[in-house]
Amino acid sequence: MDNNAKINRMKELNALLEKASAAYYNTGSTIMSDAEYDKLYNELEALEQETGIVLGGSRTQQVGYEVTSYLPKVRHPRRMLSLDKTKSREELADWLGEHKGLLSWKLDGLTICLYYDDGKLTQAVSRGNGEVGEDMTANARHIKGIPAQIPFKGHLALRGEALIGYTDFERVNNTLPEGAEPYKNPRNLASGTLRSLDPRLVAERSVNFFAFALVSADGYENNSFSGRLEWLESMGFQRVYGRLVDKDSVADTVAWFEQAIKDNDFPSDGLVLTFDDVAYGISLGETVHHPRNGIAFKWADETADTTLREIVWSPSRTGLINPIAVFDTVELEGTSVSRASLHNISIMKKLNIAVGDSISVYKANMIIPVVGENKTAHDSDVVEPALPDACPACGEKLTLRSSDDEVETLFCPNHDCPAKHLGRFEHFVSRDAMNIVGVSSSTIEDLVDNGIIRSYRDFFHLSEHKNKIVALEGFGEKSFDQLVSAAEAARETELYRVLYSLGIPNIGRSASRLICAEYTDPTELEKLTAEQLMLIDGIGEVLANDYVEYFSKQRNLDEYHDLLGELKIKEPEQQNTGSGIAGKTFVITGSVHIWSNRSELKAFVEANGGKVASAVSGKTDYLINNDSTSTSGKNKKAMELGVPVITEEEFKAMV
Repeated sequence: MDNNAKINRMKELNALLEKASAAYYNTGSTIMSDAEYDKLYNELEALEQETGIVLGGSRTQQVGYEVTSYLPKVRHPRRMLSLDKTKSREELADWLGEHKGLLSWKLDGLTICLYYDDGKLTQAVSRGNGEVGEDMTANARHIKGIPAQIPFKGHLALRGEALIGYTDFERVNNTLPEGAEPYKNPRNLASGTLRSLDPRLVAERSVNFFAFALVSADGYENNSFSGRLEWLESMGFQRVYGRLVDKDSVADTVAWFEQAIKDNDFPSDGLVLTFDDVAYGISLGETVHHPRNGIAFKWADETADTTLREIVWSPSRTGLINPIAVFDTVELEGTSVSRASLHNISIMKKLNIAVGDSISVYKANMIIPVVGENKTAHDSDVVEPALPDACPACGEKLTLRSSDDEVETLFCPNHDCPAKHLGRFEHFVSRDAMNIVGVSSSTIEDLVDNGIIRSYRDFFHLSEHKNKIVALEGFGEKSFDQLVSAAEAARETELYRVLYSLGIPNIGRSASRLICAEYTDPTELEKLTAEQLMLIDGIGEVLANDYVEYFSKQRNLDEYHDLLGELKIKEPEQQNTGSGIAGKTFVITGSVHIWSNRSELKAFVEANGGKVASAVSGKTDYLINNDSTSTSGKNKKAMELGVPVITEEEFKAMV
């Protein structure tokens, strides 16, 4: 390749990377995998080194995203750079030399710079493109781990990562409106949430902030990088977890993190090693792209070659029908893997993939299975995927959609498609509802995808689908028998569980208990008026209206009647209204040790005539927390309102 050809290839690579980056950061779309992006980026970097040419606007010179939202723009006091990276443990040890360093999680979220004056948060700015970021102060006030006020009164500047954990990521995706494309990963969700103009989203989606560097603090002197993080923690900030290492221990510590990531709810795409001697790190200076006081360690993805056996189409809660690659089982990162999402039709075309192809798979960030490469060459430039005509869950004719980013997807237009109501079924089988033991979310998805579960009553007719269920991946005779036995055991239940299991908006477990304590006939429940409901202590206008609206819809009534036909309703449990806690309202927080868990303690309170609320208010009589010195929000609120904070032992003595 001559120099002109190399320059043209560099232009092509920059255009591809720019398009993928803009889609990823600004719209949340995925038009290429992380592995493919890194491969193209490394090729561009190598060509720049070969030619000695760095084109204007090259992606190798960019450290973040171009700012495109409507949030106010803010120029950083000094440019925020990206870290240099390596995948070699040996290189980490060589880089550290005779110095000590802090090895910590490289969290996969949105970098934010915080500024405090006189103990109060005055500004929060995203990294943006490194020179100009977005003012996120209004949203930052609703991020967990960012204190609104601190005891330090001088000017303070620090940096950290704002992110959303996998648990909350799944929760948000499960509640998206019909037709909405699910977020591809927690990082996209965090980015979209923090760049929105609605701070309520930040609170609802449980965004967390972890400080990873103190930039400056008037009058505070500490030359230890780890010591500075500990000081920030003492000020009330959440900080990134890290361990001090030297060149002899760094490899073993990397191995420890490698194991720990499997239990980490927060997304991480590697580690960061920083010199603990702050002055030494600063003295090393920086390049145009990265500072020299730290280096990022990226996980070297373990890949495996296998054969694609099938592409199945999985219906989702939002109506999108997602392609799933099914391949010969391989071992990756200590687990057996046989399936991976292909995301959408556009990704399939990019991979030029067909059944029988030899493919390589890996786990992105050591967690999520991904098809990385198709190793089979085809005569056609683009293999046209064989698309299903009908939804696997309901049989409705599918429609083909194309977004502004030219991402093609399949969609089921049927509002009543069971796949769009997976959350209802997960709630229905949960412990506090019908308590069908051992039925996981993945099991429900399999049953819905294969047309076995379409309504609540179907859980009690699984025996009619034995051959189909036994043939599902991960099932067998034993699993089938356990599933049927669990459903049969749930037939005999309390009326409040049935009411709660319906998933009526705002009618939680406590409200269901209150209603069923007043009305014990199942046929009465569907006829209650808002006025009758509001006569019950604890049921307000909003709850009453939601309840009445639910039963006003014929399809909900039909499903309720069908369900009652499968059940045997037990006599209601008698509450101990003469106990020492009858009529009192409690809030429970922190860990428990006398009761197995907080749910068990909550049930005990209610069985003895007490009430359990989710938040401390003027109506709260007691906050149960074994750690009375905790600085949690509930403890602070209790102190403000004069609500007594008691331990489990003190609560037990009251009863």
